Amino acid sequence: MSNRYAFFEKQYIGRDYIRICIRLVMSAFCFAAYVYERDRDNTQDLFLVVGFGIIGVSIALLFLIQYKTIIDNKKIIISGLWSAKKVEIDLNSIVKVRKDTYSNYLFNNPVYNLHRKGSIRFYSSGKDAIVLTDTDGFEYYIGTQRPNEMYLVIQAEMKS
Repeated sequence: MSNRYAFFEKQYIGRDYIRICIRLVMSAFCFAAYVYERDRDNTQDLFLVVGFGIIGVSIALLFLIQYKTIIDNKKIIISGLWSAKKVEIDLNSIVKVRKDTYSNYLFNNPVYNLHRKGSIRFYSSGKDAIVLTDTDGFEYYIGTQRPNEMYLVIQAEMKS
């Protein structure tokens, strides 16, 4: 499937390392509370169920796609979860392309098609993003795990 397009990438919701660590700490707390509350009353089983539930949800989130980025025929197509609106960016209207960090914050929430201060943001995990500026001065921040490859493909598509 990836051979049909100039660039193809999937971003997953559950593969952000900081979020994985948070879920593991929460489940470890549940297991520690289960061991500590063992002889007190009948609610100790609830901690065990919640701990395994958190781990189960974490495993399920590892396979849940937040959005797909496809670059082909002078277009960037970003399609999101289930009923999310498909976003198409025409590369003929793009004036400037640059690589940048998505945000300086340690914790960033995953977003899809977030309109904020004259920009549209797409982000799932990582630090890197490609910033596209169109003729109106509007910026598109597209988070990616492979910024160098995406940057080169966008420039090649714009030249052809």
